[in-house]
Amino acid sequence: MPRTAREGGVAVDVEDLLVRVKNGTEAELADVAREVAALAEEGRLGEDDDEDGLLVPALLARLAGAGGAEARVRVMAALRRLAGCVGGEGKERLASIEALSSIVRSLSRDVDERKEAIAVLLYLSDIPQVRQRIGRIKGCIVMLVTLRNADELGTNDDAEKLLHILSFNPQNVLLMAEAGYFQPLIQYLKEGSDMNKVLMATAISKLFLSEQMKSSLGEDGAVEPLVEMFKYGNLEAKHSALGALRNLSSSLQNAGLLINSGITGPLLQLLFSVTSVLMTLREPASAILAAIAQSERILLHKDVAPQMLSLLNLSSPVIQLHLLRALNSISGHTNAKRARSKIRQNGGVQLLLPFLTEKNVDIKIAALNLMFHLSKDSSQELAEQLRETHLDILVKIISSPTSRDEKAAAVGILSNLPVTDKKITEILMQANLLPILISLFEANIIASLTPQRMWMLEGIAGVFVRFTVTWDKKLQSLAVGYGVVPCLVKLLLEGSVDAKSKAATSLSQLSQSSMALRKSKLPRWLCVPPSAEVFCIVHNCQCTVKSTFCLVKAGAVSPLVRILEGEEREADGAVLEALATLMQDEIWENGSMVIEKASGIHALLRVAEAGDLSAQDKAIWMLERIFRLEAHRERYGEIAQALLIDLAQKGSPVLKPMIGKILAHLELLQTQSSYF
Repeated sequence: MPRTAREGGVAVDVEDLLVRVKNGTEAELADVAREVAALAEEGRLGEDDDEDGLLVPALLARLAGAGGAEARVRVMAALRRLAGCVGGEGKERLASIEALSSIVRSLSRDVDERKEAIAVLLYLSDIPQVRQRIGRIKGCIVMLVTLRNADELGTNDDAEKLLHILSFNPQNVLLMAEAGYFQPLIQYLKEGSDMNKVLMATAISKLFLSEQMKSSLGEDGAVEPLVEMFKYGNLEAKHSALGALRNLSSSLQNAGLLINSGITGPLLQLLFSVTSVLMTLREPASAILAAIAQSERILLHKDVAPQMLSLLNLSSPVIQLHLLRALNSISGHTNAKRARSKIRQNGGVQLLLPFLTEKNVDIKIAALNLMFHLSKDSSQELAEQLRETHLDILVKIISSPTSRDEKAAAVGILSNLPVTDKKITEILMQANLLPILISLFEANIIASLTPQRMWMLEGIAGVFVRFTVTWDKKLQSLAVGYGVVPCLVKLLLEGSVDAKSKAATSLSQLSQSSMALRKSKLPRWLCVPPSAEVFCIVHNCQCTVKSTFCLVKAGAVSPLVRILEGEEREADGAVLEALATLMQDEIWENGSMVIEKASGIHALLRVAEAGDLSAQDKAIWMLERIFRLEAHRERYGEIAQALLIDLAQKGSPVLKPMIGKILAHLELLQTQSSYF
């Protein structure tokens, strides 16, 4: 006799429902599941009605094998309704790993299906076994975190509710953190037991975190409780907290948070400690200091750098490296002039000199980099402390098959030494530095210009300035003979703005000697007129790069003008000084024609408009000479006058007299004007 349930006189044929659930097509399954859900909601299907408890397992079996989304949605809806009606055995079946796995699979399917799947899991989460088991189902928590982060109304809220329920279990919280959902973990850090705090901190230390994840943990409040654990916890808590903070501190945002938290002092105190049990904490502490030093906020702590310096010779190589990197970051900040001065005052340079021969390459590079930073604004002080042996070591580093980082730092240090120190120049010449640098330049200019290679080229350009000084014609001649000029022109075309500025300075120094060299080489009579190839229109003689250091024959005029046409203004002063050597009293007419031919007048007007005051002054001085010539007045006068009048009215008073002269040339102002 078929089993039936009665409610209000209406019979429910459970046997018929079972047969249809087990044997129906997917469309029929969807219909019968809808019917079961409705009956359960009306209270007409309960434990007494399905005495053998076969309806739930039958629905679960069909859910596992159903191929259509609608059928699965209907079956899960039916199971959700039945969960409130069936007894312990039915609930136990719903709470089984197999049943939950079938439901979890629907989390990755279409919108309606995943909504229903979350609804079922939420409903079942009242059952303790369900809360225990859901986290163990592979991929469940990852999918819930994904749905929580999705922009899907309803689904994300339910996913967050379910994650909150599951967060009672620390293991689930760790899985959530691995999936990038950190709020429950942070809650444990703030309010959990000591054991769970250590568990969460250890997890952070081991997680692979993207920059965004690190920032998210910092923003959501992970830093403060970890700092508290480090300051006040037992040894295990300190160790786990430092591991976590080490992982988070590489984020610049978190570095600022850590500095604000007041951790800098306790970290340094730990490094000074001689307590044996704390020794294992020193390495992560020094690593965190190296990381947080990347934030400019470290400069607010004025005694940090000297304290790190005093620890250098008392530390193991690993800690030395972290301290050197921290000092590098501090001294490399834009506003670190005072910090660098304090490091030098505390004997920083003398402490670093022994590291020039350090066998540990990483430590050696870090020491060289720090020495480079210290040489930026105190070149004379550094020069006084460098002996000939030290200079020879630096040249040896540059010439040996050492790493590119070592070479770049060594070149950078030499580029910052005062060019007026003739003794240093003599030592570097004896060490054969110039041809070594030219070979190094040629090897780096043809390669892809990484930031490191850019720095190398800037250093080389800086050293070239030493070998082209105006007061040593013999040295200039040696430099030109080695082939420095083509290197300088390439730097104008391909270097950074700093390298371009230094290259322009060297070319300017060489070009300043051209007039004197021209006079010494002018022949008294010529049997044959000079060829156009060697005759220079500016210097009115036979010019070559090697004989007269001629800027025109070097092919440097157009590259110099191109720099003025660019957006970067930092090289304007050096470039204008170089071009101005073609505008000296004896040669300015021909010089202005060469500059005009290279589109230099437009470029000069651009600098007059957008350059700093010093560059404006030099550009206007050159324009005054250029506009003395009628041909230039006719071609450029109209486009120049509006800018010049505006500058006369709104620009610096320093510029007005020279602008007045130009306006007089353009017949826009009487020569007796008050502008003079």
